[in-house]
Amino acid sequence: MAPAADLAPGGAGAVRTAVRKRLRSTLIDVTPVFGFTLTFALTHQLGVALTLALTTGAGVFLLRLVRREPVRQALVFLAVVCVQGVLAARTGDAVNFFLPHLVLHGVMTVVTPVLLWFGWPPLGVLVGLITGEGTSWRRCTVRRRAFVKGHLVVYAGNLLTLSVQLPLFLSGQAVALGTVDVFGPLVLALGALLGWRVHLRAVGTHRCDTPVDPGLALSPPLERTVR
Repeated sequence: MAPAADLAPGGAGAVRTAVRKRLRSTLIDVTPVFGFTLTFALTHQLGVALTLALTTGAGVFLLRLVRREPVRQALVFLAVVCVQGVLAARTGDAVNFFLPHLVLHGVMTVVTPVLLWFGWPPLGVLVGLITGEGTSWRRCTVRRRAFVKGHLVVYAGNLLTLSVQLPLFLSGQAVALGTVDVFGPLVLALGALLGWRVHLRAVGTHRCDTPVDPGLALSPPLERTVR
């Protein structure tokens, strides 16, 4: 198994390229949230803000199709925007527009420690998908621990975002919550990039030249994994 910097196909370069693309697409992804937040801040009219958000969401959906991005990804994006609009419209409360993102961050906050405990850091899974390596990195104890350390950076960013979002949601501060929500994907992407760098530093010059029994210690406890 090759070191992290030489993963096939594309290796570290593929990961950096994917992160840069994610950062660029963030500007498009947050457009409905930004439009909703700005419009509601200026007009205080929920109907007007929802109309703009849903229209923008439909526009982003069409843009993704024109750019020949995966249809499923475009549909998921549009579905989330529609759910946000329905929640806000049915309750008459602008703050509920941001509830799906808040729930997602909450679920990840609870699930991530479990995944790390069993040696399945989401950062490693994501990198495996990007590079085409799959989950073969789990057979290397050094790389598995490095991915756990790297994902702890991503997890810290998620905790920070949630710790700011939750009080704003409970206090009904829709505009402030929307502002935080706009920067959420950017924080996640930057956290992933920093986590990747932490992983590379933890791996160092290690090479998995010695065959590793895949049946041994595939799911070590978290305290052993990060040691």
